[in-house]
Amino acid sequence: MRAFSAFSGTRSMKQQLGGAACRPLRASSSRRVVSVQARQAEAGVGIFGTKAGMMTFFTPDGLAVPATVIALEEGNVVTMVKTQATDGYDAVQVGYKVVPERKVRKPELGHLQKAGCPPMKHLREFKLKDAAKVASFAPGQKLDVAEMFKEGDNIDIAGTTIGKGFQGTIKRWGHRRGLMTHGSKSHREHGTTGPGTTPGRTFPGLKMAGHMGNVRRKVRSVKVLKVDLERGALVIKGSVPGKAGNILEIAPAKIVGTNC
Repeated sequence: MRAFSAFSGTRSMKQQLGGAACRPLRASSSRRVVSVQARQAEAGVGIFGTKAGMMTFFTPDGLAVPATVIALEEGNVVTMVKTQATDGYDAVQVGYKVVPERKVRKPELGHLQKAGCPPMKHLREFKLKDAAKVASFAPGQKLDVAEMFKEGDNIDIAGTTIGKGFQGTIKRWGHRRGLMTHGSKSHREHGTTGPGTTPGRTFPGLKMAGHMGNVRRKVRSVKVLKVDLERGALVIKGSVPGKAGNILEIAPAKIVGTNC
């Protein structure tokens, strides 16, 4: 962004500059530079999973804790390895959920065949800062879940929340309703949306009715209760985003001061 100085009077801009060419002035170098990244680097390469549902899990101490079962379907294969030299950043692309060829677009199918992978429905990159860790992966490599995650590990799980459709402010933001009796005409209405004459507008960011849910969310530092390779499932403590059947992204937890 460029900043321009203000000129006053009847003289032209060229005259005020002393005959010099009219050049825009650059902004001050003291401005903060903001870098925007689509996705932050992960603590390690992750896998995909499908939310199967929730259950009660009994610990060896006899405690009953709420748990989520994540099914591991066919897939979780490395489809591409990106490096600083080839792509400008280090990342490992993972594919999940094998499907018939007719369900994959031709460009994506060619990309998978080049890596020696079966046709898969979901592809996702896990960015890493450690180039040596990225170099340890190769296209076509099958990820070993038992080697990546152990019981008691903390992981980050990302997914799409359940869509609730268009909702009012009581359900969406937890607002209180009005009186239901004594002649009240405002039971579940929003109420005022802003000041009157001054400034006479609605401020940005006002909590109003609108679409609720169906957004990407990540839960951090969730504990792994069990790794069941025979059934192809992970048991996670607590809840995760989405409903049964949703695709989840599972990666090692980012712990400040330890791995990030």
